[in-house]
Amino acid sequence: MHRSPLASCRMCKELLSIAFYRAVFTELLITAIYVFFGLGSVLDWPETPSILQTAITFNLAAATAVQIAWQVSGAHINPVVTLAFLLGSRVSLVRTVCYVVAQLAGGIVGAAILYAVTPGNVRGNMGINKVNINISSGQAVAVELILTLQLVLCYFASTDTQRSTGSPAVIIGISVALGHLVGHYYTRCSMNPARSFGPAVITGNFLQQWIFWVGPLIGAVLASVLYNFVIYYDPKPFSQRLSILKGSYDGEEPKRQEENAQKEALPLPSLVHRL
Repeated sequence: MHRSPLASCRMCKELLSIAFYRAVFTELLITAIYVFFGLGSVLDWPETPSILQTAITFNLAAATAVQIAWQVSGAHINPVVTLAFLLGSRVSLVRTVCYVVAQLAGGIVGAAILYAVTPGNVRGNMGINKVNINISSGQAVAVELILTLQLVLCYFASTDTQRSTGSPAVIIGISVALGHLVGHYYTRCSMNPARSFGPAVITGNFLQQWIFWVGPLIGAVLASVLYNFVIYYDPKPFSQRLSILKGSYDGEEPKRQEENAQKEALPLPSLVHRL
């Protein structure tokens, strides 16, 4: 039977899966949720929220988003987390591109909804990230780099199927709160370009926007290299990494091969008993 070029293209394997599109939509949804609730904690209400309140809100927003999407999309919520996972051979190139687009769109949607339901005198600058006047742009980039480094390391550690024992939602939420408790004084703590991009689009204010892309991106790359090649070396062969990059890797195939090898090594009575 003749197969279409699309069906025979191994790189298009993910694009033919309904689960793939479900995951992409979920990334948009949870990023919108994260941005809506997170930015909602830094608006200009009569009683200005404390740093602790803001940190707890972002903590709970991140934990909620991860709990919703962990089994569907991996709950990245963050373009630089997705890029770090690409470098760590955890996701394919096509999934990375689609996730990043969905996350940025989700950031805009979340900020737009918040803008629409908030009184004009409370919106202020919609919680856009801005650098403290007492520090330089270089220092701001360094701070965002460090904050994102710890977040992405936490993502890798808490989602690693070979060593994870706790709840990713709780652990990642704590990491987000930690970043905000310190970073709010410097840059209002981004760690996430989608969180910075959404309100910037809605308000039309892109001043210093580059800081909240460059810092997190460098931090995420460093975290991926450190975790996958230093802290917890991942010995994936090059062929497997290439298959993951293309989106043609079948994670079940190595398991089937291992099971078949074990069966072949079993004595006949044991094999009959297992069958």
